[in-house]
Amino acid sequence: MSYRTIKFLILVIPTLTIGIWEFVRHKYLLPYISMELGNWLAPLLVFLVSITLLLKLFNRMEELQRQLRQEQAAKAALEEREAMAKELHDGIAQSLFLLSVKVDRMKYAEQTEYAAHCSSLRKTVQEINEYVRQAISRLRQPAQTTDLAWGDSIRNLAGHFKQESGIEVELRWSIPEELLAAKEKVELYSSLQEGLHNIRKHAAAEQVCILGDEQPGGWKVRMTDNGCGYSGDPFKHPQRFGLQIMKERAQRFGWDIQLERRHGQTILTIEKRKG
Repeated sequence: MSYRTIKFLILVIPTLTIGIWEFVRHKYLLPYISMELGNWLAPLLVFLVSITLLLKLFNRMEELQRQLRQEQAAKAALEEREAMAKELHDGIAQSLFLLSVKVDRMKYAEQTEYAAHCSSLRKTVQEINEYVRQAISRLRQPAQTTDLAWGDSIRNLAGHFKQESGIEVELRWSIPEELLAAKEKVELYSSLQEGLHNIRKHAAAEQVCILGDEQPGGWKVRMTDNGCGYSGDPFKHPQRFGLQIMKERAQRFGWDIQLERRHGQTILTIEKRKG
């Protein structure tokens, strides 16, 4: 039975019950049942019908809603894993390309430059290894197919980051869930995950603040840390693959993304404005 059919029956059954009762009472039972008794029996009859029929329909409706939430959560988890797999693939491919370039340079390096090339090569290999280990660790985590709201998944992300890194996290999230489509939720979650990953790996920060606010016609997320910051354009850094993917993701959805250094703090802003 479909969700629409259940709603239709819930609306129609009480009306039909009263209509049929009044017809039968006036047509056949009036000589046997007084008007006052009939008026008392009418709500009792509706109550009995509600207990026997409507209660089952309400339970069925709740079950359908529960199944729908589970399917949506499973779909979001699958899309998140697909996005993570894309990041893993792109990150490894670009890292290995960089590694091959450095190996080629070593072939023609002078003896005095050889040690420096070896040190750079070793650092690149270590970064690739760390990137792969963290990505695989996230993929090994079971998919979240519970009835958690999307806001709760953001709070869980912040909580896991604090537990794993020891960095204090302040989260203030007031973006209504209905403002984002399912794919936007997955991509924004992945962007926040990548931002926290970069803070843990590069920033040496002691505190992170994540603010999510509703804006006229959209929303705005700001992630601030008190770490060591960066130099140059981080979105064009040859080894910051996650940031590059994050920027491409924002451009694909029409979001504004900005990473700036202000008053000793690094601020990542992702914003969706009214179109």
